[in-house]
Amino acid sequence: MSTTIGYTAESVGYVIGAQGLVSFASQTLFGTEWGWLHKVVDLPPAASLGIVAVGLALVLVGVKTRKAPARQEAR
Repeated sequence: MSTTIGYTAESVGYVIGAQGLVSFASQTLFGTEWGWLHKVVDLPPAASLGIVAVGLALVLVGVKTRKAPARQEAR
């Protein structure tokens, strides 16, 4: 079960982090709003970096939650 939770948290983290990064880049570099984050909430560029940090934290939690596969010794 922890493997499923790990993959799910990791996947959600990638999506959230990517949306935060796209939001930050579009606001900072182009002065426009890209992605779907601006349709949910209006954030300044600095807060978008916070969203990126939340996404990275979820990715790390997902990776740590997954169990390493059992190694079999060669005979």
